[in-house]
Amino acid sequence: MKSIKIAAGIALLALSFTSCKDEKQEKAQRTIDSYVTYVDSVKNVKAEDLKENWNAVEAEYDRRAAEANLALADIKDNAAETEKINTSKAKYEDFKNEVSTLLAPPAASPKQQLRNALFGEGKIGDDMSFSWVNAQNIHSVYQQFVHTVENNKDSYSREDWDEIKLLYEALDSRKNTVEKEGLSSEDNRKIAGLKVKFAPMYTVNRMGAKSEENKEAKK
Repeated sequence: MKSIKIAAGIALLALSFTSCKDEKQEKAQRTIDSYVTYVDSVKNVKAEDLKENWNAVEAEYDRRAAEANLALADIKDNAAETEKINTSKAKYEDFKNEVSTLLAPPAASPKQQLRNALFGEGKIGDDMSFSWVNAQNIHSVYQQFVHTVENNKDSYSREDWDEIKLLYEALDSRKNTVEKEGLSSEDNRKIAGLKVKFAPMYTVNRMGAKSEENKEAKK
């Protein structure tokens, strides 16, 4: 009788273990299916409609993807589930690239690219404000401007040189203000040297650019 009870207990324990194991696998399967369903549901929405909430979509995706990958360990023969996860991941990455293209800022115009090169990214916009230039940094601003022009003088068009002249005059105007705000005599001297370097470089190269354009126009 005792042996029967022991055998029954072992059988019950084994059944319980099997039941727990099956339940764990079923839960893992549901987690993976939920991940696949989420990816499909996201892909069914127009990328344009997700722009404003994309950070939340990504956070939710990352959470579900992590859970799905962990769930694989609870499935004994998980080749099929692994394939499902990889397929959904590929789908999501393709869709993510589509959204990223929409979220990317528009490319800067040639004029803005020139301004960025001469002064730094976004320093000079359409308002042409030089309020960020002060007695402490104006020498380095002139330095970057003149050296950038010198390094690229052979590639500028006539329109580029006209823009460069406009920006140079605006910087000079700012210098007149900065001189009254504590510009050191040493920096003033260095700026004067840069201005002497810039003037003939501008004159010669703008004339050259115009001449090249006239030649091209005649062809």
